[in-house]
Parts: sequence; C-alpha cells; structure tokens
Amino acid sequence: MLTDAACRTSKPGESDYKLTDAQGLHLYVTRTGYKSWRLAYSFLGKKKRIVFGPYPAISLREAREMRDDARRLLARGIDPAIDKHQKKAAALAASETTVEIVARAWYQERSGMWSRSHSDRTLNMLEREVFASIGGLPITAITRPMIVQQVKKIEARGALEMARRYRTTLSSVFDYARGMGFALDNPAADEIPVKVAPLKRHPALTQIEQLRAMLWKIENASGHPIAKLASRLTALTAVRPGVVQATPWAEFSDMDRADPIWRIPAARMKLTVQEKLNSLMEHPVPLARQAVELLDTLKLLTGHSPYAFCSPNSPQKHISDVSVSKLYRQAGFADQHVPHGWRSAFSTIMNEIAMKEERPGDRVVIDLMLAHRQRGIEPIYNRSAYMKRRAEIAQEWADLLLLGFPPVSSILMTPRK
Repeated sequence: MLTDAACRTSKPGESDYKLTDAQGLHLYVTRTGYKSWRLAYSFLGKKKRIVFGPYPAISLREAREMRDDARRLLARGIDPAIDKHQKKAAALAASETTVEIVARAWYQERSGMWSRSHSDRTLNMLEREVFASIGGLPITAITRPMIVQQVKKIEARGALEMARRYRTTLSSVFDYARGMGFALDNPAADEIPVKVAPLKRHPALTQIEQLRAMLWKIENASGHPIAKLASRLTALTAVRPGVVQATPWAEFSDMDRADPIWRIPAARMKLTVQEKLNSLMEHPVPLARQAVELLDTLKLLTGHSPYAFCSPNSPQKHISDVSVSKLYRQAGFADQHVPHGWRSAFSTIMNEIAMKEERPGDRVVIDLMLAHRQRGIEPIYNRSAYMKRRAEIAQEWADLLLLGFPPVSSILMTPRK
C-alpha cells in the first residue's frame, strides 16, 4: 500500500506510470510530473476507470475515502463514473438556476389561476422584495437564516403583511423547485414570527344623507371622469373596488335585455384557486337603470379600450386602486369612507330598510349581492338565486343614493385637474 511520503517523493519518468494502493486505487504520474488519483474497476463485465482529481490537492486519505464511496455505489449496482457526471451536471444546473429564474417559472405557471390584481401584486412583490435581494443567487444556495433576515428587514419597515407574504410566497417557490427536481430543503417552509398587524379597517359612512353629500363632493371636485365613474359604479353595485377597476367591457354583454346583468367570471372573484376554476362560481350583478346610463356615458370615454375603466395614459391597462382612492383622500374622506366602504354602506342601509318594512328574506339576498358566502353547499353554487329580488333591491338602492342628482353625463363637465 502507498504512503504519503511515497506519493510526495515520486518523480516523473521517461513514460507515464502508476503507483498502486489497494482495491484499484492508484496514483497516476505523467512524464510532465502531473499526479492524479484514479480508480480502476469493473462494471457489468467491462473494465472502467474514474479520475478523482489531482494530488496533493486530494490527499491519500481523501482518495481512499473516495474509493470506498465508489465501491459502495458499485455494491448497489451504480456506476460511479456515471454517478459523478450526474452530480456534476446537477451542481452546474443548480449554480446557473437562480432564485429569479425559478420564481418567474413558478409565477408563469400559477398566475393564470389568479385574479389580475393578485397576479400583479405577487409579481410586484417578487421584483421589489425577492429579486432585488436574493434573485441572482443559486436556488440551492438559499438558507433559512437568509430568509429570516429578509423577513425581519421588511418587518422593520412596518410592512407586516408584506413580511408574511414574502415568506409564504417563497415557500411555494421552493416547493415548486423541489417538484422540478432540485435536491433542496425548503428554507421558507416554517412560520417566521412577525409582529401582529392591526386589523385592517375600511371606514364607511352609513347614513344615506352623508353618502349623497360625499358622492356629490367627490364628483364635483378635481379629478379624471373615468375615476369618478368607477367610484359611482362601485357605489351603485357594492362590488369590490379592485374588481370594478379591472373590468373588461366583455363582461357587460347583457345590456340590451330588459334585466341587464354584469357577469363577473369566477376567475376575478375573491375565491380559492379551486373555486376560480368553477364556472358555477360566476357572480351576476343586476344593474339598475342609473348603472346602465353610467356605462353608456363611459363608452364615450373608453369604448376604444378592452377595459371599461382604462388608464387615461394607456388604453391597454386599467386604472389602479390609487386612482379612485385618491379622489376620496383629496375630498377629505380618508378616515371616514373609502371605496371599499360602499359595501358596508349598502349592507347596513338596505338591511335596515328590510327590517323596517318586515322583509327578513332580504338579508340572504343582500348577502348574495355582496358575494358573501352562505352556509351549506347549495347556496355557494347557486349564486344566481333570487335574481328578480336582487334587481329590485339594486334599483331601490340606486334611486335612494342618487336622489336629486343630475344625469351621469354631467360628470364629464366637472373639473379634471
């Protein structure tokens, strides 16, 4: 058997030669003096050889350990030369496959099942929080402490919900990477303690006189008419503001009927991923006369765009959440009423009317109009129930809210900036 001294003092000869150790391991010495560890072995009846690497970078002890590892593979019916190539290829792929590459592939595969707003929020979070910090690192190089450090940085900014979303999004990305064949543990799998965020509050006025006065002030203040019309349709329908603002014209396909209906597909509703794939979860919104008139007026402004409420700067994009919220803030209602507050206002006022007029059945109808979940399976899938009564309530609410208002076309004459 070889000794380290024999390996160290070996000199180049007139031709290449080898110094034998044991069980096929030998030190190969070339005429130029280069020394490397090699293993001779048989696999499936064929004589083969594997090169471990140079001496003295790999010591005699390390070479023997590599020989023993190779022989264990042989005992399991695995060719160590092929195993070495496979591991090298995997390591190369892992080093070239960054967090950003995997996360973008994950996003492309998943985003088709999300609403437009959720898709946009997720991509923005990835680009701003993930790619800017660890996006260029190999996916296999990310550790738990690195994830915790980034979560705590976000938490320190006061963005508590963002800190939680950062961790859960990365956990899904790493699960996706494992499914694609990368040998790694998920460093974001377990919860990371984050401060408790205060409950999100949607301030809302619930007196009809106050609501009329607010709407009048907002619509006559400086602001773009597209945003003002989005605000009014939100008020008339009590549909979530994000859904209103991203509405394509194609959803208003039943306007010529005696009972016009806005049909919001399940994919754009606040539902689970599985529910979004179920067409029965579509949300039909009966439109009052005033809502139809609003859409006719809006068509003059945005009929050239696929979006009903398109951006004034880019017809191929819809307005953002900020566009409508800004109107409310500038009019002084930031702490009193926000666009989402119309849902509370509609529910409170119409339920009070139902109680006063002894119509207890309206409670279920109002919840359906708000796309709230009902108990049991049948109400969840029967989202088109009570359409006649829903249309009546929608018209009653519109007449109540817009009492004394001029035609909706007058919004086009109000100040823009």
